[in-house]
Amino acid sequence: MVTHTARRPYLVGLVGSGVTPSLTPPMHMAAARELGLEYVYRPLDITALGLSPTAIGDILTWAERLGYDALNVTHPCKRLVLDHLDHLDPLAAALGAVNTVLFTPEGRIGHNTDTTGFAAGFVSGLPGVATDRVVQLGAGGAGSAVADALLRGGVGRLIVVDIDGRRAAELVDDLRSRHGVERVAVGAADELAVLLAAADGLVHCTPTGMAEHPGMPVDAVLLRPTLWVADIVYRPYETALLRAARALGAPTLDGGRMAVFQAVDAFELITGIRPDADRMSAHFHALVAADHDVLTR
Repeated sequence: MVTHTARRPYLVGLVGSGVTPSLTPPMHMAAARELGLEYVYRPLDITALGLSPTAIGDILTWAERLGYDALNVTHPCKRLVLDHLDHLDPLAAALGAVNTVLFTPEGRIGHNTDTTGFAAGFVSGLPGVATDRVVQLGAGGAGSAVADALLRGGVGRLIVVDIDGRRAAELVDDLRSRHGVERVAVGAADELAVLLAAADGLVHCTPTGMAEHPGMPVDAVLLRPTLWVADIVYRPYETALLRAARALGAPTLDGGRMAVFQAVDAFELITGIRPDADRMSAHFHALVAADHDVLTR
């Protein structure tokens, strides 16, 4: 955590592809205003700028020289950024992915608040649910962070399913090295009906359901009232998957909680001050509502 003895302006950026509409910058700046901090947070969209993801090293150098305090890093740069850092938080090192880079006198330090954000959101949004057996769809960068959070949180057995079987196997091997062979397994997509019938919960970590990728990641007939469902997608805020689960009366967790809590953790790392999570959540929901109004006009 960076602790500053005197209040001063902060300059922060969000690096990734298609990040211009992100709600993270306004969330951070609203939290800063409430704390009386001067805080400028701007998206740095590599697609809009015509930059390759492999330019992440140059982007870090430019940002550091221009006086940035930190960068949040998202798809497709969370792993590529690792080679350009001086230090890694142990959790980020274990995950092999970074979403927050601090520029400090000791060098560039990488952290991962995706995993801590999901963990906090899960505890607050689905308290007391059974977690003996959980199925996770998606083994990408976000899936890796979520899977680790689930296992740290006490999930007894996690079955990872991905359309790319090799990617799922690689994630499972990595998780087994830290959490034990018996707690993690690879599942096949054509076995979802059987896997979900025996599961306590389903966690969705693929782009399906986003505005750009509409649809359901699983057939609604595989859902049931006793199967809780968590979705990390938050645009739209209520995905087709969550609507189907809620219609059955199943407990659900929306992607907004992960979005808020990862922002809370990143803000604290950058400023040394922990913002009020409830206020940040309220602002997030106001942004989502405004976004929905614009999209439906």
